[in-house]
Amino acid sequence: ITSNSATNPRELTQNPLKKIWMPYKNGLPEKHISQRKVCMTNCPTLIVTVGLPARGKTYISKKLTRYLNWIGVPTREFNVGQYRREFVKIYKSFEFFRPDNEEGLKIRRQCASAALNDVREYLTEDGGQVAVFDATNTTRERRETILEFAEQNGFKVFFVESVCEDPDVIQENIVQVKLGSPDYTNCNTEEAVEDFMKRIKCYENSYETLDEVLDRDLSYIKIMDVGQRYLVNRVLDHIQSRIVYYLMNIHITPRSIYLCRHGESELNVKGRIGGDSGLTIRGKEFAKKLSHFIQEQNISDLKVWTSQMKRTIQTAEALNVPYEQWKVLNEIDAGVCEELMYEEIQKNYPLDPMRTWCSGWSPSSWSWSGRRTCWSSVIKRSCAACWHTFWTKQQVSLQTEMSRNLRGVREK
Repeated sequence: ITSNSATNPRELTQNPLKKIWMPYKNGLPEKHISQRKVCMTNCPTLIVTVGLPARGKTYISKKLTRYLNWIGVPTREFNVGQYRREFVKIYKSFEFFRPDNEEGLKIRRQCASAALNDVREYLTEDGGQVAVFDATNTTRERRETILEFAEQNGFKVFFVESVCEDPDVIQENIVQVKLGSPDYTNCNTEEAVEDFMKRIKCYENSYETLDEVLDRDLSYIKIMDVGQRYLVNRVLDHIQSRIVYYLMNIHITPRSIYLCRHGESELNVKGRIGGDSGLTIRGKEFAKKLSHFIQEQNISDLKVWTSQMKRTIQTAEALNVPYEQWKVLNEIDAGVCEELMYEEIQKNYPLDPMRTWCSGWSPSSWSWSGRRTCWSSVIKRSCAACWHTFWTKQQVSLQTEMSRNLRGVREK
């Protein structure tokens, strides 16, 4: 039986960096990834921010980069403003950003090009999977250039646009973030705010927002008025869906989170761990004082989360505000040690890692006898106890094996 080479399946080789299979011929990849008109599900993703200055783009970029790295996706942020500061050591005024400033425009293009070159190196050579290109990218022309760059290199593109028309939010962002920028190191607050507002004006006339009709083929999320509304278009893969989920659940503007323990419970008084007991008289008094404290903070749109344990619900009830119960916040079950005293645990489970550190526990003060301790200390003690238990078992096992061998030698 004869077969033509044209009908034979192509030989494949694995790219050691990306762990993907590629066409292979004469010992070399048949075509570079940028030359193949195919978009694999695991090809790198380029996230491109869009929006006027002081719209939270850099904040979003940093948060998104940290989140993606946390879930195991290698991600790096490329801030074009930082490239500009390295190129132009001293910032003079908003005049640099005027659309008719040819020299400034040339420098900004060079900085954007340098950032994109670093993006290419990171995604193709350094093992990166996602790059965040943090810049204004306010014109359709600039976004077309980025799309051509991505197509040439085989990258997917996902745009993140932040739109905000609330002057109070913009002003607050300028004061909190932009005034700390190296651009305004030696400026007073009023001069810096005035200059930055003029910088924003330089972009407004040429700003072309992502359009539902003109940009219907693009993948993007549009965040309007710091999360009041969202517009999501053409989410193509898992990474993009995770990006959308995260961006729809973060807050661009800062806010406070209060963490508080429940009031003293009945089992706390008895020195027993776990369980689902209610509050004592002292615990209820604590809940009332907590309510007074929260009222003094005058928090608008307050949201309260508790576990599903009775003691936490009773504490939340005293606040007289709506609250949600989350099972995930429940205390970790102590298993066979539930509702036992620390002395009982030490007696009944002498080889348990808790033995090392529960001996110094004082139930009456909820602290270690003689001194307070932190979680890192507890963890270190637990790890040490685990290793001690493991090593003890290994020694016992080794001694048993040696005894067997010696017994066998005597018998022989």
